[in-house]
Amino acid sequence: MPGTSERMNGVGFLAIVIGSVAVSAAANRRGWPGPLVVVVVASAVSLLPGLPRMELPPELILAFVLPPLLYSAALELSFVSFRRDLLPIAALGVGLVVFSATAVGLVAWWLLPALTVGGAFVLGAVLAPSDAVAAVALGRRLGMPHRVMTILTGESLVNDAVALVAFELAVAAYTGYQPFIDRPVPLALYSVLVGVGVGLITAMVVHQIRPRLHDPALETVFGAVVPFVAYLAASELHASGVLAVVAAGFWIGHHSADAAFATRLQSRQVWHTVDLVLEAFVFAYMGLQVSVILQDATLEGTGPLQLLLGVTVVLLVVLVARPLWIFALLSLNPSRLPRRYGVVLSWAGMRGVVTLAAAAAIPATTISGVPAPDRNMIQAIALSVAVLTILVQGSTLQPLIRFLHISDAADRRRAEADLARALRVARRAAHDYTARATTNGEEAVTMALIEHRIAHVLNASSHAQQPEQHDHELVQAILAHQRRALIRERDAGRLDDEVLRAVLQQLDYEEAAASTDLRTRL
Repeated sequence: MPGTSERMNGVGFLAIVIGSVAVSAAANRRGWPGPLVVVVVASAVSLLPGLPRMELPPELILAFVLPPLLYSAALELSFVSFRRDLLPIAALGVGLVVFSATAVGLVAWWLLPALTVGGAFVLGAVLAPSDAVAAVALGRRLGMPHRVMTILTGESLVNDAVALVAFELAVAAYTGYQPFIDRPVPLALYSVLVGVGVGLITAMVVHQIRPRLHDPALETVFGAVVPFVAYLAASELHASGVLAVVAAGFWIGHHSADAAFATRLQSRQVWHTVDLVLEAFVFAYMGLQVSVILQDATLEGTGPLQLLLGVTVVLLVVLVARPLWIFALLSLNPSRLPRRYGVVLSWAGMRGVVTLAAAAAIPATTISGVPAPDRNMIQAIALSVAVLTILVQGSTLQPLIRFLHISDAADRRRAEADLARALRVARRAAHDYTARATTNGEEAVTMALIEHRIAHVLNASSHAQQPEQHDHELVQAILAHQRRALIRERDAGRLDDEVLRAVLQQLDYEEAAASTDLRTRL
């Protein structure tokens, strides 16, 4: 059994980060699902004799681990796709959270006599939200269809805020502490409206200030503080920090084309690194909670059979509630989504970091000062179910996708068509500019540059050579003209954000190469 309890110090945090990244890298090299391997290894490590119990304060998880993960996902999610699938995202991100919390609370109260009614509904609120980190990490690895990934990511960005409001209300009833607003509907409206408002204001201010710094490194660092500022500012106003982060991410991501090319390139690498490190850490931290589960259950005197019964009952409710809700929606409007996609969505509801943080944030005492009843049992069941959803659902998603013959072939064809359309827009913009701006034989040189870029974007085998001598200012002007044309196409709804970002990335590389070439020759 692990040793005595202690808060995680800097050395422990660093050890988890390094170990989880190393295990994830080793798993990826062998073609294994990295998140699952990290959870399994961390679970085994947590049971080593004499290992200190490592825990992060819940406020640290919510304020410094969750915001960058949500922000990065919102940056990359296409606003066009999100708007197109807003109805299923809202049905899952709002309706399913309420349904899951209610179902878990009622069944736990009915079948687990050790739980009070208040404790049962706190447990339901803790386990209500699915996790963006788990869904996106596993979805990318398994090659889920683009639309399924959009709905899963959108749902996970929305449901955290709804679940935390439900958690606040359930804890108030459980302990007697009063929330900022004691009525659920006004509290939810205030939390949503103020949270989104804070996020948008934060993003707009940063968007206005960043270009005035005239330094890509400073602009990148300034942009990196956005999720933390948005979350903490909204939390100070008792609003949803999660929705503030999501709103800020959507705004910055949608307007990323306005930034300088060097800032875009640096920011993309920074957030890719942050994702890699934090995702590995979150999965390792979840695995390490196995020892926490056993310790807490023992401290409260919960017997192994009682804990096993609680975990089994709640896990079954969590696994069944999601498909019931999704297929009820599909029966009402079967044309919205193929049933095969509904099956995958039903089995992709892993729990994660919000469940961990909420479970740890349950008050230890009631308002009268007495210990909160069943707190350790609630935490043990919640953490157990969270880890098991990662292991059970995560390990069986890939066989399920293969069994249903779901592939992203249609998505690839659509993406290729969208990319081809974007390249036509870029080519036409370059031709239009050169027709107006080039003279004295420069057009041939300029068009050679254009053909080189287009061949590079398409990853086609081409021997088109970039001319050794070219006018750097002319290249910059052509690239700027192409970017404006692509943004207009996106704003008109004819181009997806993700395709726009892919083409802009290639144009950014071309401008970076041209700038490097110019500095070398100077």
